[in-house]
Amino acid sequence: MASEEASLRALESLMTEFFHNCTTNERKREIEELLNNFAQQIGAWRFCLYFLSSTRNDYVMMYSLTVFENLINKMWLGVPSQDKMEIRSCLPKLLLAHHKTLPYFIRNKLCKVIVDIGRQDWPMFYHDFFTNILQLIQSPVTTPLGLIMLKTTSEELACPREDLSVARKEELRKLLLEQVQTVLGLLTGILESIWDKHSATAATPPPSPTSGESGDLLSSLLQSPSAAKLLNQPIPILDTDSEYICSLALECLAHLFSWIPLSTSITPSLLTTIFHFARFGCDTRARKMSSVNGSSHNSLLGQERGRLGVLAMACINELMSKNCVPMEFEEYLLRMFQQTFYLLQKITKENNAHTVKSRLEELDESYIEKFTDFLRLFVSVHLRRIESYSQFPVVEFLALLFKYTFHQPTHEGYFSCLDIWTLFLDYLTSKIKSRLADKEAVLNRYEDALVLLLTEVLNRIQFRYNQAQLEELDDETLDDDQTEWQRYLRQSLEVVAKVMELLPTHAFSTLFPVLQDNLEVYLGLQQFVVTSGTGHRLNITAENDCRRLHCSLRDLSSLLQAVGRLAEYFTGDVFAARFNDALTVVERLVKVTLYGSQIKLYNIETAVPSVLKPDLIDVHAQSLAALQAYAHWLAQFYSEVHRQNPEQFISLVSTALEAITPLISCKVQEKLLLSACHLLVSLATTVRPVFLISIPAVQKVFNRITDTSAQRLPDKAQVLVCRALSNVLLLPWPNLPESEQQWAVRSTNHASLVSALTRDYRQLKATASLPQRKVQLEDTKVIIHQTLSVLEDIVESVSGESTKSRQICYQSLQESVQVSLALFPAFIHQSDVTDEMLSFFLTLFQGLRVQMGVPFTEQIIQTFLNMFTREQLAESILHEGSTGCRVVEKFLKILQVVVQEPGQVFKPFLPSVISLCMEQVYPIIAERSSPDVKAELFELLFRVLHHNWRYFFKSSVLASVQRGVAEEQMENEAQFSAIMQAFGQSFLQPDIHLFKQNLFYLETLNTKQKLYHKKIFRTTMLFQFVNVLLQVLVHKSHDLLQEEIGIATYNMASVDFDGFYSAFLPEFLASCDGVDSNQKNVLGRNFKMDRDLPSFTQNVHRLVNDLRYYRLCNDSLPPGTVKL
Repeated sequence: MASEEASLRALESLMTEFFHNCTTNERKREIEELLNNFAQQIGAWRFCLYFLSSTRNDYVMMYSLTVFENLINKMWLGVPSQDKMEIRSCLPKLLLAHHKTLPYFIRNKLCKVIVDIGRQDWPMFYHDFFTNILQLIQSPVTTPLGLIMLKTTSEELACPREDLSVARKEELRKLLLEQVQTVLGLLTGILESIWDKHSATAATPPPSPTSGESGDLLSSLLQSPSAAKLLNQPIPILDTDSEYICSLALECLAHLFSWIPLSTSITPSLLTTIFHFARFGCDTRARKMSSVNGSSHNSLLGQERGRLGVLAMACINELMSKNCVPMEFEEYLLRMFQQTFYLLQKITKENNAHTVKSRLEELDESYIEKFTDFLRLFVSVHLRRIESYSQFPVVEFLALLFKYTFHQPTHEGYFSCLDIWTLFLDYLTSKIKSRLADKEAVLNRYEDALVLLLTEVLNRIQFRYNQAQLEELDDETLDDDQTEWQRYLRQSLEVVAKVMELLPTHAFSTLFPVLQDNLEVYLGLQQFVVTSGTGHRLNITAENDCRRLHCSLRDLSSLLQAVGRLAEYFTGDVFAARFNDALTVVERLVKVTLYGSQIKLYNIETAVPSVLKPDLIDVHAQSLAALQAYAHWLAQFYSEVHRQNPEQFISLVSTALEAITPLISCKVQEKLLLSACHLLVSLATTVRPVFLISIPAVQKVFNRITDTSAQRLPDKAQVLVCRALSNVLLLPWPNLPESEQQWAVRSTNHASLVSALTRDYRQLKATASLPQRKVQLEDTKVIIHQTLSVLEDIVESVSGESTKSRQICYQSLQESVQVSLALFPAFIHQSDVTDEMLSFFLTLFQGLRVQMGVPFTEQIIQTFLNMFTREQLAESILHEGSTGCRVVEKFLKILQVVVQEPGQVFKPFLPSVISLCMEQVYPIIAERSSPDVKAELFELLFRVLHHNWRYFFKSSVLASVQRGVAEEQMENEAQFSAIMQAFGQSFLQPDIHLFKQNLFYLETLNTKQKLYHKKIFRTTMLFQFVNVLLQVLVHKSHDLLQEEIGIATYNMASVDFDGFYSAFLPEFLASCDGVDSNQKNVLGRNFKMDRDLPSFTQNVHRLVNDLRYYRLCNDSLPPGTVKL
């Protein structure tokens, strides 16, 4: 024993040294290596058994258990059976002897190690594994230990993580399912007996005048008075041990419910018991007692009780999340809902002492979270099933959900409840669409609830009613591109919009008066504007008035967003029916925007500039944005009235333009300026009135933009205004025949607009080839950036328009395009400039390639091909970082557009495009781990194949008539093979996005062009690809794509099943290392010769799983093992 004793002392000091904060990393590595080597020795487990029984050092115990874990999971096959028996008998004895004194994490680890043995050996060699667990549970002294073992067994055996053969996994699940009824019975018994034992001792409080619960209970929910009576029993007070046992039992149930199917094994008495425990979460008395008694032990007790409620709700939610409900279980489900809604009523109950909110605040946050999860699952998974039960009162449920939602103590809780309402509104909308006949009946049933919801959600976004909460919301920090306040507002407005869709008239009559009230305040500000020495000032100074104004302006801004969000519900089929409401809104909006621009509230001095000035700017910006939302309505209005009396329409548009033009200035804050620009773009693009060009306000903007002496607007605004002006001239007017479009005049005007915008840019051509000084170069770059951003935007906005619009656009741009091409070579080494130029050319190719004509397009492509030499590509990709890569990606995108062009025009470029890809770009990026450029290159190769199939496969009429007799002629075979080789290589790389994209491309080529059936693919590549895909599955490198890889493997194999089963599979298995011939035979036999997709992919995954398992087993055998 001396050596064991000495080893233990040595190990203890090593462990202490390892975890000491002075130990260097170098020394830690040495110790780690030493420990690993010790663990690998045969028989190390004997030492570890001694260490476990003789040490009190946690680190040593943990290390010893890790040695056992490794032995059982990775080397068990090679352990002599005598040793296995010894280990199986010693470890449980050790657990029984020390479980009360071991630290919990050591005890749990020891339990896991014993369960790991069970996973390997039960029932064949370890037949009493499960009976031992049941005995532990039944003996009062060891109940907690038995429950921990049970939960670990459920975790490790039902869904085993480590590699086991598929047959063993199926066997374990079957064995466990046989035990389910017994186990659930035991757990029910434990929970019931503890409840009953403590219920008997709980003193029943005298009925207080406010606790007449049974009377105002939703009697319709609980059909049987006995159930109501049961649930009204006072909650027992449990001692710490009972509390602990109950929490373990509930944890076990939650895990069991996650994998066992819903069936009658889950008995009504078990469900009722779980609900009894769920009441612990909504019992505020426990917390009260703990705070009254004040001792820390009591407050812990309160928390523990709350935790029992959380665990019970977790069990209920596991059951709720199963969508597949057998008929015989439906009744249980209904009972579960009834009991949960009893709880919901309990926690939203008001009485003299409590408001609902204060009651919810007292509950455990996790309990509220679990309860909200339950409600979400109820609405999303089961509502359609339950709603048809006449005895289930959906409307009363909604009333409770309403209370619960609007008394949530946290913002997150409120958001989660709004999500539930959104699910409910979606359910209602789809139900109505599928049952138009009784639409009215359905709506009438829920109308009151929806109107209440709408009113309350609107109140919640207004400072007038909810200032304290709204001021807590952060409106500074961006998270996912929105602040907390914006998210709050957006989610609320989505609910408002969904109610509007269901009840348009109600929603409008609820919202509009509230908007009116706030508008009155805003429009009334004019009387407080006084002229001072330095300009205009708002004469409101009292602190209280300023605060009230601030709240009113914030609310107005939110309500304007609400009105804008509802714009879509006034257009289309309902235009005429809702015309008057929409007209009222648009008239108000036009009036408000003009008012803001005329009295220049954005420039006014205020008493609290840091607060009121942003408020005034925001309201002005939101009024413009809300008006912009009605652009489609205005367009429809225009098409309805343009023949008869368009005066009202003309007046609306002209007034809106009067509101916009004063704001298009560098002196206006950017937020407001951009809102004005966006509205101008919408009027020019969506509404397109014929008279727009003749309105003085628009001409004023034209003059400002084309005047070289005027200060240029900020970039974004400049681009938007130029887009609007260009669209005014380029887009066809609606409701007018071609002959009245006045193209000639508009064309001249457009040419002079573009000419003015590109004056400086076109002058660069003369000096392009001269060397430039640094300052000069920076100025040139600014001109290029400013001009190209405007031109690119103009082209993009007409790319989907009529041919005439695009022709005029290209005529105006022609000279600038030629200048760009001439400048390109001069800036080839300035990747930031090349990037912008290629962006511009890409947009041209996408939108105007027909208008550019073939000769010029050829010239552009030829220029690019000449400029992007191998050296230039290497410089861009390897040395210029992300900008350089972006340049190459854009160049490849341009080529993607070119190779997709139908007809013969660009076919002559194919050879040089393919050689650029395969000989120049591919060699540079093939070996780089970085994903840059790869996705674009493979997309280009895919487009080359997809759109130019006949470049490789000449399909003759004769061949298609004699289908299957004549093979298609193959041309450019070398290039085709090289492309396929590149695709194959990409599957060997770690980038999962590229893998997914390229697999999709191959599958598409097979669907559309029968790629896998082509002779060249079938005979020389097919099984290479299948081999690569199987290897990827075996290596688990792209596990997220298991399903896609399985399907692709099937599609490839199905081209030649005979070849797959007779030649490929045996060869694949023969080439597998790490498995012996007997195991290979088993793998081959288990792969059934199925030819349907589900069975085949199942066979593939079985093969992969078992191959990995056999390798693991073989690695674990001691060296020199002779296998027969």
